[in-house]
Amino acid sequence: MDEGSSKTAYTHFLLQWSQWQLLDSILPTGGFAHSFGLEAAIQARIILGSEDFKTQVLHILENTGSLLLPFVYSATISPDINTWKKLNTILDATLTNEVSRKASIAQGSALMRVAASVFTEVPYLKTMRDTLLGSGVVSFHHAPVFGIICGLIGMDSETSQRAYMFITMRDAFSAATRLNLVGPLGSAVLQHQLSVIAETILKKWMDRTVEEACQTAPLLDTLQGCHSYLFSRLFCS
Repeated sequence: MDEGSSKTAYTHFLLQWSQWQLLDSILPTGGFAHSFGLEAAIQARIILGSEDFKTQVLHILENTGSLLLPFVYSATISPDINTWKKLNTILDATLTNEVSRKASIAQGSALMRVAASVFTEVPYLKTMRDTLLGSGVVSFHHAPVFGIICGLIGMDSETSQRAYMFITMRDAFSAATRLNLVGPLGSAVLQHQLSVIAETILKKWMDRTVEEACQTAPLLDTLQGCHSYLFSRLFCS
């Protein structure tokens, strides 16, 4: 192997480490502060046990696929600031639920801040963040932020969309465990069982444009909107 090929292979392997770190639950992006409406659903007694939770997770995945995957996909295949600003503006207008909108911005802002500090091999991330923060008019929604980071660290569009579905499911199960809805072992078993269905949902919604983005779980949207009215709550949304 010549020196050029060796350097290219080394760079590829380094990018894989960055891709894995992006999916690591220890990355401080604030995702575990949100329950996707699970906490409100439990208090409203819509979720009474593990079977109800399983159904709710499927609704969360379906809605993530239909509404947010198009933004992840578009940002991944065109990871530049102008495309990202357009996607962010569209998503900001699409999310009419104030609770989920604020959650998206909080998680997206945290992810961009962490990525700009951690993935220094991609200086464009820091430049982009500094430029947009200075404008004061752009919200950092999570889905397009995740997509552009995936594109810049060399993740292909299919993997980035599958990764987004994975972290959504991971965070939902984490919330359910902390809400004492399922135990840690039961949560791990159920998450593994649902991975087959999650892949089916991914295949159904992947590679769609933002013009095709839609809300498929109105009850989920309503529950998320009710979260701020809970008398006591553990999560932000």
